[in-house]
Amino acid sequence: MSISQRNKAILQALFVTLLWSSSWVLIKLSIEEIPPLTFAGLRFSIAFLVLLPGLIKRRESIKKFSREEWAKLLLLGLIYYAFTQGGQFLSLKYLDAITLSLMLNFSAPLVAIFGLIFLREPVRNLQWVGVAVFLLGVMVYFFPQSSLPKSALGLALGVFTVFSNSVASIMGRWVNREKSLDPIIVTGISMGFGAFLMLGSGLSFQGLPPLSGRSWLILLWLAVVNTALTYWLWNKSLQVLTAMESSIINNTMLVQISLLAWLFLGERVTWIGALGLAIATIGTVLVNIRPGRNQLPD
Repeated sequence: MSISQRNKAILQALFVTLLWSSSWVLIKLSIEEIPPLTFAGLRFSIAFLVLLPGLIKRRESIKKFSREEWAKLLLLGLIYYAFTQGGQFLSLKYLDAITLSLMLNFSAPLVAIFGLIFLREPVRNLQWVGVAVFLLGVMVYFFPQSSLPKSALGLALGVFTVFSNSVASIMGRWVNREKSLDPIIVTGISMGFGAFLMLGSGLSFQGLPPLSGRSWLILLWLAVVNTALTYWLWNKSLQVLTAMESSIINNTMLVQISLLAWLFLGERVTWIGALGLAIATIGTVLVNIRPGRNQLPD
């Protein structure tokens, strides 16, 4: 694998996380109007419809899928979308975005351990240092300005989302690293299954109230740009990056969400917060440095 392929994958992943970070602001603007599971189900169902023409175009390849390949994609849809994304939407109903983003960053060491055990992807000493530096930056930034969640339900949902997010990172890498499946197929089938589960649950238990024009615009943007496009790009990057590398890049959303909240929601970043962001950024760089020798298998 050439250096250019790796750099391209890193840039793709960073672009994706920037769009995903903007999703948190948009979700918080509409979460009081749209019930969480219904919101998540609509978002991913619309995104699935956007991807559907690509699946139809590749229908001959899909027909050749083995039972094992179908099982992988459906399980990925359950964990990656129904559990992780559904859990995130539910958590954002009861927790503020900063608290949940803080909790999600503790998925990084879990992903490193799970990747070592289940994917046999060794972690270099420098990467362990990078994880530690990143988490130090997280603590420096958030702990002085955040408090314990007031909602026990929100805390429980947040813990569930952290665990499912960690497992989803491993599964995404597991499905994509062999590069035998087209990223459009991986994204479309797994997303469609997860979206069906979320939308069915949301409509059954939470319903669908009348939505304002603003909420529909936010929903469509989230579905088409921040979901259909980004999850396809993310699955492409997972063909190159290890589970731990992609997890740490995903966790740069912490920095991005903070900056977006400062720009669009008027939340102030203190000098201590800026120091924490700088430390977290250094940790991300350390995890993704790959010397010419002693490369990890791709």
